[in-house]
Amino acid sequence: MSTVTADRYLGIQSRGILALPIDLRRRHRLDQPGAQVKVVERNDGVIELHPALPVPADQQWFWTERWQQREREVDAHIAAAEVLTHDSTDAFLSHLDRLAAE
Repeated sequence: MSTVTADRYLGIQSRGILALPIDLRRRHRLDQPGAQVKVVERNDGVIELHPALPVPADQQWFWTERWQQREREVDAHIAAAEVLTHDSTDAFLSHLDRLAAE
């Protein structure tokens, strides 16, 4: 079961806007571009807010500029047919063995 760390009361502006405190936004990565909050209205009258990131936090490394640059480099090598493929794992391992012996 989850633990409540602190009770907070937030004012709702006339247009229904609710501003989350900066520490809460940072902790749940809601300060990231494209971040959203999923709203769940339960049958017992409780309204839940769930952070919803456009990219899950455990996959954000893939979308860093450094990683994307490397992806573009690989795509360029593939487009130029500068890659070597193997039909099986054994063929790949044999190729590595030959390279290590050189």
